[in-house]
Amino acid sequence: MPIDPTCVGTTVGPWSVQWTDKDSLHYALAVGAGQQDPLTELAFTTENTDGVPQQVVPSFAVVLGFGSGMPDIGDYDPTRAVHAEQEMYLDGPIPPAGEATATTTVTEAWDKGAGAIVWTETTLVDAATGDSLARSRTGAFIGGGGGFGGERGENAAWEQPDRPADLDVTVATRPEQALLYRLTGDRNPLHSDPVFAARGGFERPILHGMCTYGYTARILVNELVDGDAGRLASMTGRFTRPVLPGDALTIRAWVDEGGTEVRFQTLNADGQPVLDRGRAVLRP
Repeated sequence: MPIDPTCVGTTVGPWSVQWTDKDSLHYALAVGAGQQDPLTELAFTTENTDGVPQQVVPSFAVVLGFGSGMPDIGDYDPTRAVHAEQEMYLDGPIPPAGEATATTTVTEAWDKGAGAIVWTETTLVDAATGDSLARSRTGAFIGGGGGFGGERGENAAWEQPDRPADLDVTVATRPEQALLYRLTGDRNPLHSDPVFAARGGFERPILHGMCTYGYTARILVNELVDGDAGRLASMTGRFTRPVLPGDALTIRAWVDEGGTEVRFQTLNADGQPVLDRGRAVLRP
């Protein structure tokens, strides 16, 4: 059944979001911090290490905005809804604990024929100061949701640089990674229930796309800006293939001559992109 194109402009919120240092520490573990060496990412994984102030993996900002889910877009089969693209724009480092107000708006509905892509935008505003913390844009592909006569949407140009990557790092995910990540708030049974996953055409539950996104953000911060989370200004990418818990991920990135513009891909063990057309902006 096609989605309802009049959903564009629908808003949910504002609602209140609270988080503690325990929440941000758990998120870091859920996206692999400390897996390779528990002593190398203490800024993300501890709050009381001598001389190491706690930092937050920047992609936690997107998770904070997922609290109330997607606005009403009409009837659709939830087993055929997958995360297609994700963008985030950060005004600075996310505090380890805090309170914010979040508002989500449906901004676009693209008709892809057999399916649809629905874009939502979430703003996160510090409750105490009124300052903007982050803005995130989420593209969800809705299988069977197309055919309503809307625009197909546009694809921004992206080319892989014709030279060796400046960053080429392979990391492992754990077999129970999806079970750990779902405790950050995304309880979609696609990532835990074999029966539900089979209804969506998967032989077993798959890893959250946002877990792959979080792994990638963490590696970009660690490797390109010496672990300074506040220097990641934005990050965008398209989810192209499912990842299974336990799969290895290879993050490759190319940095421009100015040192601020980055293109990246995250690949599976076969060298196929699972997070593609990646762009990031680094603060000097």
